[in-house]
Amino acid sequence: MKKRILIFCVAGIMFAMFACEKEEDNTDLITFEELARDSSFYWNGSDGSGSFKSGNATFPNVFTTWEGGFTSWTGFAYSNHTDALTPGFGNQYSCYAGSGAGGSEIFALIADGDTLTFKLPERVDKISLANSTYAALSMRDGDDFAKKFGGADGTDPDFFHLIITGINNNGEITGTVTFVLADFTSADPVSDFITDIWTEIPLDALGHVKQLAFSFDSSDKGDWGINTPKYACIDNILGTI
Repeated sequence: MKKRILIFCVAGIMFAMFACEKEEDNTDLITFEELARDSSFYWNGSDGSGSFKSGNATFPNVFTTWEGGFTSWTGFAYSNHTDALTPGFGNQYSCYAGSGAGGSEIFALIADGDTLTFKLPERVDKISLANSTYAALSMRDGDDFAKKFGGADGTDPDFFHLIITGINNNGEITGTVTFVLADFTSADPVSDFITDIWTEIPLDALGHVKQLAFSFDSSDKGDWGINTPKYACIDNILGTI
């Protein structure tokens, strides 16, 4: 009888260890590829749904129709637009890298800043980030609202950053990671750059998080805040639940 009890106990321990290992191996890869699209598609929240879901996360969106019929959105959208040549607000849904991460079709955009929420807290191992065409060409050439980075002689110490903040299940900040979308701060203008590729950034230092908050910072500010178009592209969010 004692031998049977011992066998059951050992079996129970082994099962528990196996279950823990299985739980640790539960990965969440958000690629956005499952989201609806057509040959020239973007989703910006105009359906009034207020968010979309992919993988373990919900991506909020605020779509507004203003007096006179003008519309705008903030938060998250998704798109398959890849026009890297046309400047201006009319091309706000394109990725400057020319595709989604790794040559994929669909990617998400973040405009103005917002916070995605995971259904189950997870450790986010990495995320892929890129410039939107709208922001990149505004920084390269300037426009009616924002300056040309580097200024007239190319020596202005300009920068554009995307800041990602981890928030745990208790609402506490676990850390921040800053991605440099453009940097003209070097003493040597040859080192200046506006990123034109997808870059994979580790986020595991943020630990297990319930939310990821996205915000922007730029050297080009005015009375109403940042002048640089506050847009960036995100893709391939890999985490462990």
